[in-house]
Amino acid sequence: MSNQKILIDPFNPQPKLILKAAGLIKKGGVVLFPTRCLYGLGADAFNPKAVDKVFRIKQRPYNKPVSVLIKDTNDLHILVKHIPSTAKCIINYFWPGQITIVFEAKNTISGNLTGDTGKIGIRMPEHPVAFSLVKEANSPITGTSANISGQAGCSAISDVQLAEKVDILLDAGQLKGGTGSTVIDVTTSFPTILREGSVSAKNIFAALEKR
Repeated sequence: MSNQKILIDPFNPQPKLILKAAGLIKKGGVVLFPTRCLYGLGADAFNPKAVDKVFRIKQRPYNKPVSVLIKDTNDLHILVKHIPSTAKCIINYFWPGQITIVFEAKNTISGNLTGDTGKIGIRMPEHPVAFSLVKEANSPITGTSANISGQAGCSAISDVQLAEKVDILLDAGQLKGGTGSTVIDVTTSFPTILREGSVSAKNIFAALEKR
């Protein structure tokens, strides 16, 4: 891959830089970009070859799905079978933000995106760069962390071991770090926390009790 490293303003990302990175995504490329806590790998979620690149770069087992970022809730209708009331509650309280919601994926969604689980994890990012990127791409993009599968995520570009394998790096400096988003599965009778991250399970269940 032809690799480029670009410094980007984390609070007010330069439109020309976002346009350039989004253009690469539309062409099937992979972009390394910042989220609130960790750097991620962005590719067109509807391009199976691009998603496959992400798996190869991360050395990720194909039975482990990757999460997807969306620009607004309208994108949910092209990705998921239905939106449970519990999911609507979580969305209203916490999106955009650090919660990945696991839904039942539509049958049209590629198996390499879901890991053939029939489920898909979706988040609406709050970080200005991540949000601007998915909005300009005008398509859901992958939001998996930029690390070798099984290793810790990276909050600094200097720690990213796979930087040479992507098409472009959007360097926003040192990020917050931590565990990343909280992952909650709403396909069960009552939502199940799969991973507790930036948002506590206590806060999520408190919101659900107010429905």
